[in-house]
Amino acid sequence: IRWPLFRRNSNFTVPSLAETVHPPRMVDHTIDVRYVANLARINLSEDEIERFGEQLQGVMEHIAKLSEIEVEEVEATAHATQSSNRVRKDQPIPGIGSEAFLQNAPDQGAGQLRVPKVVDA
Repeated sequence: IRWPLFRRNSNFTVPSLAETVHPPRMVDHTIDVRYVANLARINLSEDEIERFGEQLQGVMEHIAKLSEIEVEEVEATAHATQSSNRVRKDQPIPGIGSEAFLQNAPDQGAGQLRVPKVVDA
């Protein structure tokens, strides 16, 4: 970003975003694996650097192929197929009852399940 110098009594204007920010253009589709590993604080062996470089090169070639596809007249979608929620009607069903629930409880008292204390009050 290049900012103009500010001088007193001058007509200072802030440059527009288009004037200051230029997205990087990837002319070369190679990725510097060592540089990315360093940014991620990952130690890679020479074999891993070579293997990941080949894999990333394959990914970049695939992305380049995808970018050649003409999609101007394709309607944007969130899913490849139509989707809808399949829900059942919310109908109450009888529960198992407190006696059946407490039958296998390891600790109970006064018709309630006792659990270990987890919060000190």
